[in-house]
Amino acid sequence: MPELSRRRRLLVLAICCMSLLIVSLDNTILNVALPSIQHELHASVSGMQWTIDAYTLVLAALLMLAGSTADRLGRRRIFLVGLVVFAVGSLLCSLAPGLEWLVVFRMVQAVGGSMLNPVAMSIITNTFTEPRERARAIGVWGGVVGISMAAGPVIGGLLVQTVGWRSIFWINVPIGALAFFLTLRYVQESRAPRPRRVDPVGQLLVIALLGSLTYAIIEAPDAGWTSPEILTFVLVSLASLAGLIAYERRRREPLIDLRFFHSAPFSGATIVAVCAFAALAGFLFINTLYLQNIRGLSALGAGLYMLPMAGMTLVFAPLSGRLVGSRGPRLSLLLAGAAMGASGLLFAAFDAQSTNPLLFTGYVLFGIGFGLVNAPITNTAVSGMPRTQAGVAAAVASTSRQIGQSLGVAVIGAVLAGGAHAAATADAFLAAGRPAWWIIAGCGAAVLLLGALTTGRWAKATADRTATLFDEEEQAQRAAGARS
Repeated sequence: MPELSRRRRLLVLAICCMSLLIVSLDNTILNVALPSIQHELHASVSGMQWTIDAYTLVLAALLMLAGSTADRLGRRRIFLVGLVVFAVGSLLCSLAPGLEWLVVFRMVQAVGGSMLNPVAMSIITNTFTEPRERARAIGVWGGVVGISMAAGPVIGGLLVQTVGWRSIFWINVPIGALAFFLTLRYVQESRAPRPRRVDPVGQLLVIALLGSLTYAIIEAPDAGWTSPEILTFVLVSLASLAGLIAYERRRREPLIDLRFFHSAPFSGATIVAVCAFAALAGFLFINTLYLQNIRGLSALGAGLYMLPMAGMTLVFAPLSGRLVGSRGPRLSLLLAGAAMGASGLLFAAFDAQSTNPLLFTGYVLFGIGFGLVNAPITNTAVSGMPRTQAGVAAAVASTSRQIGQSLGVAVIGAVLAGGAHAAATADAFLAAGRPAWWIIAGCGAAVLLLGALTTGRWAKATADRTATLFDEEEQAQRAAGARS
């Protein structure tokens, strides 16, 4: 692929960021619309959980397949297909006659979404080859999440109040169409020289693992943790995990190359992504219900209340990208974990909901922490890995994010439902939510600890050994190909 001018590279970055915008905007807008959807479609807490998790589960299950398929068939081609499917899925969501259909159409959206973010990140990685420039590009990419968090609640609140919750899905269509035509015109096609083979067995095991685990967590408060149904799904998830590890170890070109995890920074980034995005999903879920159902705010009012968090994410995400580019991921991760943990602690131990100053302090701290955490996750995931497998490496990081969001909504929703069956009064809701806030604080503490453990000299040595392992294998394959 010929070297692009700086202006052209920035344009490619902008196009890729548009895909992230519609995916991220969709999630933040949906959270604000949940109470309206709950009332119109007569949904339970578990029903609201499924409107979010049906999307994130399918996304998580298909991201790695989408990344490797794009490496094989062409990244631009798969990216274009993803834009079309996501836009069509959004239109179908706006027409859903009931909760079950909404969940199904959210899954259609997710099929398209799985072809967007990891493929876009792969395009960015192959466009910005200089490490410092790439870190800054990833910082801009992370800043788009902040833009969606800032704009999503306000735009969603306005749409829900003036037109209705179905209109929140319409906004994806014009942005998707613009991204489609700009991609056709300005983004070059690229492929991996040696893309991975399709791994249908591994793909099915991933779907079984994620689906059964999330189902068990969401439905356990109603069915009971010791019910035969829940125990069966728990056993299925454990068997799928064991089967996945055993099968992928033996496969020459696995869906998930377990050797990636020989790198401590990569493993740390994966777990940090799960923890950080579980905290985010839980934070948005519990706050949306609290602000609208307990405080009685409108959808727009709830969106405006959460602006301090979104604004801090918007400010600190690009700053984190620059910080990672100049000083590495360690400081960003430490500050992110401390800020997210402190936010959770404010709500869990000091009842931050009791006064607006404490509430907004908690929002500001969480926004700072989440803004700082995204760039080091992405940069660590793709650094040290072969550029030829950029789609797969980026997809692992994106999958970790989606798994985190699925688990966050599932666990926090299960805690709320199990504590007070949706907690109709303020006191009951606060009591039911306290364990949830301790979980969010624990996620922040985990980010802090992993940031300290996986960014030192020992961790860097493991990353260097892993990179050398892949480089030697790639050179051996090239030599074998030359001889044949």
